[in-house]
Amino acid sequence: MQSSGQRQRDTEQQRPLLSADDDPEAAGRAGPLFPTADQDSLWFIQDGCGIVCGVVTWLLVLYADFVVNLVMLLPNKSLWYSVINGALFNFLAVMALASHLRAMLSDPGAVPQGNATKDYMDSLQLKPGEVIYKCPKCCSIKPQRAHHCSICKRCIRKMDHHCPWVNNCVGEKNQRFFVLFTMYIALISVYALCLSFLQVYSCVHDQWNECTNFSPPVAVMLMVFLCLEAFLFLTFTVVMFGTQIHSICNDETEIERLKNEKPTWERRLRWEGMKAVFGGPPSFLWFNPFSGLRLRRLPMTRTRRSGVEFSV
Repeated sequence: MQSSGQRQRDTEQQRPLLSADDDPEAAGRAGPLFPTADQDSLWFIQDGCGIVCGVVTWLLVLYADFVVNLVMLLPNKSLWYSVINGALFNFLAVMALASHLRAMLSDPGAVPQGNATKDYMDSLQLKPGEVIYKCPKCCSIKPQRAHHCSICKRCIRKMDHHCPWVNNCVGEKNQRFFVLFTMYIALISVYALCLSFLQVYSCVHDQWNECTNFSPPVAVMLMVFLCLEAFLFLTFTVVMFGTQIHSICNDETEIERLKNEKPTWERRLRWEGMKAVFGGPPSFLWFNPFSGLRLRRLPMTRTRRSGVEFSV
């Protein structure tokens, strides 16, 4: 009978298993600034492109908030029109930014790093002929449907894709927040377009100097850029939202679809898939990016690699 160590098979590259006392060098190459799949700490990816995209996303949302509130709503003669639309638009903007933060700072489902040790293999008590897989890049035992991300430098459970706009992978644990982010961005984009058309209609039938506190050329330039931004964001987020819902309802990630992988797992279709991703039966909590958020103290600890880690 073969031992469990002999039954292990590496599909990508033959590499020896690590001993229990080894400190894998792969851990030093990890993508997250605060490595977390095995620890209870903050997840953040050190990727220049992703950080820039994340900052740009926030700046564009804040720009839209500035134009809607200061250019269109604040100068409006109707107090109730300004209050109701301002409260609703700002609520949607806060929900969009909160969803973005949760998608960016949540562990997407990273597999524990460097667990491909002989001791760990022996503890699995594999049956004769049973096959498992080891990732040669992060030295971890790959569960079913896990894929390695070259940017996060980790294997991610049910990895759909790596999105630079949230500077993170979209995987098993944060797909819900990514779906909410695309949904709320699409909603505020539609809202901004509607308010812009109403503002132009109002100004055409009135004096431009009376419908805004800005000069007509400046107000027009600000609203034109807002409409362009809203249209582009709306197009992108509607497509992403649709593909994510389709992926969830068919229990198939984008990577699995592109690789045309035949399902070897029991699929959870439609509502079962939605309940698995959003947690529980349909409720208003599905649309709340703050649900499940547990805040604790943030003690700052210095690691051996001169990094700083905040536990949450």
